[in-house]
Amino acid sequence: MDFATFMGLLPSILSSALRISTPIALAAYSGVLCERAAVINIAIEGMMLVAAMVGDLVMIYTGSIWIGVLGGVLSGGLLGLVHAVFSVSLKTDQIISGTAINIFAGGVTGFAYRRFLAMPSIPRPNPSTLQPIHIPYLDKIPVLGNVLFQSRPILYMMLILTFLIHYMLFYSPWGLRTRAVGEHPEAADTLGINVYKMRYINVILGGLVAGLGGVWFSLEQVGHFDMLMTNGKGFIGLAAMIFGKWTPFGSLLAAFIFGLPEAIQINLSFYFPNIPYQFLSMSPYILTIIVLTGVVGKALPPAADGQPYEKG
Repeated sequence: MDFATFMGLLPSILSSALRISTPIALAAYSGVLCERAAVINIAIEGMMLVAAMVGDLVMIYTGSIWIGVLGGVLSGGLLGLVHAVFSVSLKTDQIISGTAINIFAGGVTGFAYRRFLAMPSIPRPNPSTLQPIHIPYLDKIPVLGNVLFQSRPILYMMLILTFLIHYMLFYSPWGLRTRAVGEHPEAADTLGINVYKMRYINVILGGLVAGLGGVWFSLEQVGHFDMLMTNGKGFIGLAAMIFGKWTPFGSLLAAFIFGLPEAIQINLSFYFPNIPYQFLSMSPYILTIIVLTGVVGKALPPAADGQPYEKG
């Protein structure tokens, strides 16, 4: 393949990378919201999986894909509430709480799939995926138009959330309270900030964002639910959060880096059919291991991250 051919493929590669990075970025934002309030949430994978299943189920039985999206997002928020109850109120070990939710998600989605979704005769709305939205004039911009302005709705929502969460965290009273609760909850409490309330709000918001990442799989990407279809993207999102130093823009960049190898594999497989696709497909997981082993010690989380708060 010559250079001109590669440059011709570049818009497609970048567009695919941004699309693939969407659920990873949303999982990372979920982690940012939770951990900025000092609650570790490794249940993001389970929240996304349940949301993907609920979104598909609600779409089928209501006939509306957007009601399906809403149902999936709310299911993520509900699991966020469950995690908050165990982590904040009951002061359960946050890793154990998150692990329990992930195990629950695998079981309940497997049961629902076999019981309600695996029947070949089940009627589905047409179309069963969210359709691309072309933004007039902007979609004609060379390279950038194809990458950014001919995309599907959840990708646009992800980009909007990047700016919204950044603004809310660093330029709003809510963000100041969140960061105070995450860094020094005792001092925040003495200033009149309700530590428990802030942690509840952030973990539920994180669950809603994870739910949006989950419905990306079933309602924007595939059009139906498959068992374990999130495929570890929630955990990769946590690695992107760490790589991005608990910031939305850093997390988006990390998510794009994680998504780029898979996008390259998809677009170049035609030109290099003899190269096993598994090599590039496994690269996000290799990057995750590298991030977790090489960056964790250098990236500093919020000071109170993972520590239950006992009001004095």
